[in-house]
Amino acid sequence: MIEPTRDTQTRAAAEAETSTVRRYFGTDGIRGRANDVITPEIALKVGQAAGILFRRGEHRHRVVISKDTRLSGYMIETAMVAGFTSTGMDVLLLGPMPTPAVAMLTRSMRADLGVMISASHNTFEDNGIKLFGPDGYKLSDEVELEIEKLLDSDLSKQLAKSPDIGRAKRIDGVHDRYIEFAKRTLPRALDLEGMRVVVDCANGAAYRVVPEALWELGADVISIGAEPDGLNINKDCGSTAPKALCSKVREMRADVGIALDGDADRVVMVDERGHPIDGDQLIAVISESLKENGRLARPGVVATVMSNLGLERHLAGLGLELVRTPVGDRYVLDHMRRYGYNLGGEPSGHIVLSDYTTTGDGFVTALQVLGVVRSQNLPLSQVCHRFDPLPQVLKNVRCRKGRPLENATVLSVIASAEERLGRGGRLIVRASGTEPMIRVMGEGDDKALVEAIVDEIVAALGHAEA
Repeated sequence: MIEPTRDTQTRAAAEAETSTVRRYFGTDGIRGRANDVITPEIALKVGQAAGILFRRGEHRHRVVISKDTRLSGYMIETAMVAGFTSTGMDVLLLGPMPTPAVAMLTRSMRADLGVMISASHNTFEDNGIKLFGPDGYKLSDEVELEIEKLLDSDLSKQLAKSPDIGRAKRIDGVHDRYIEFAKRTLPRALDLEGMRVVVDCANGAAYRVVPEALWELGADVISIGAEPDGLNINKDCGSTAPKALCSKVREMRADVGIALDGDADRVVMVDERGHPIDGDQLIAVISESLKENGRLARPGVVATVMSNLGLERHLAGLGLELVRTPVGDRYVLDHMRRYGYNLGGEPSGHIVLSDYTTTGDGFVTALQVLGVVRSQNLPLSQVCHRFDPLPQVLKNVRCRKGRPLENATVLSVIASAEERLGRGGRLIVRASGTEPMIRVMGEGDDKALVEAIVDEIVAALGHAEA
């Protein structure tokens, strides 16, 4: 990552993000093109490696496995079942469930491991594997590196003996457990009676549980993106493409729209006018609510280097600090756990409320915002306009050859851009942790200057890639 040298906190975060090179794991598990990067062989080996590593003690070990709705989930799930059972672990298959539900169920069912088969907001061609420890948290970098070492070794002598091979079975009732968990994050006397809600489930993992939970809370629910066919997950729907939701909210004259991504760990909300609301505004709403109720564990919020400077200034006006980490909820959550914060997140809507969850939960986040709407008796457009964001420009450059961020010309253009932007703005140039691209983000009070600077860097990256 390249960023203004004046920002020592951000620089330290960048060093943490790039200090360890890993072959399989990215910032959110293992992810790539199904049947190319994510093959049955890799899935089998991951199951074996993780099973061996978490085979601790003499008790009967077990792992819970869930997935989203993409076609390749069947293939990967079957391979992982073979991998885990070959190490002696019993497997409990949950079927399609949100990622945060897997984290919750791993803990509540006293499993040794939890697995979510998903590529989150990516389209169906990709898939991925996310692993959770028995505490419901994603595995640390150190544990992932141990798994990587095992993946590249011969595991045949560490597999279970024939009588000790694990069993696998599908279990029912887990949807109801997650629904009750999510509903309990709201005050007992609060419901959504009379509120018209349009929910876009991205044709993904939440297509059953979230509409049902909203209905049980009393809402008038209109569902879109709730007819998965294995190929349409995140396709022109969900949190990364909220246009359809915005239109539906206006059409139905709804009070609110909720757009989840493929595995429902992030959310974008839409107000009654059909205008989308990003994660930074949601963080502002929730942080103020927690502060007013005396429930903010520390006078601050953890966010990433991508959060808008407007959020930082707004929180400062409330006496709250915005602590920045590298991009990725794992880094946000790690800082929260290490220093005792109970709220953190990203502008993408990946928000962690550690009083309730051990990972981002798009639905629980939406419920907290709806709780504020209900208690203040105001429309979502008023509740979620806490600050005016600074002009921010984000562009992506595909990068399949070389290392453009080491190119002398690129570095020179970035250095010049930083100097022109000055202390009133921010510039982030970083490699994506999940896709082969460089992300360029600039922000500042002068929109024209920011756009020009980002375009210059994008052009330089393009020339370096040519």
